[in-house]
Amino acid sequence: MSSSSATRLRREEDVEKAYAIQVQAGLEGAARFTAVGLGLSIVAHHTWPAFRHQGRPFKAFLLSMSGVVFGAERALIAHEAQRRLEENHMRRIARLELTKHGIVPTETEIAKWRLSNEQSH
Repeated sequence: MSSSSATRLRREEDVEKAYAIQVQAGLEGAARFTAVGLGLSIVAHHTWPAFRHQGRPFKAFLLSMSGVVFGAERALIAHEAQRRLEENHMRRIARLELTKHGIVPTETEIAKWRLSNEQSH
């Protein structure tokens, strides 16, 4: 397998994992936020006339979608930060190893090092 196809495969796997994380966190966020939002909706209904005039379907949509969006976004940001740390750590090790062997750590060389390192493990 070439380094470009290995990189493409790794990225596709990461996208699938990120999507699964977003779906799970979105469902959890919707459940959590709907419970909290129900109380806030009751308070807003009795204190804010503009909210009172909105229909129930709109209020339900607003509450459930807010939880989905905020939950999924928070989980995706945490996942991306973790992946960035892992990638930076791997690149640092690759640069050190390549430099020890007298190879200039270009993107191509780092990709080759990563491929050979993954195959050996």
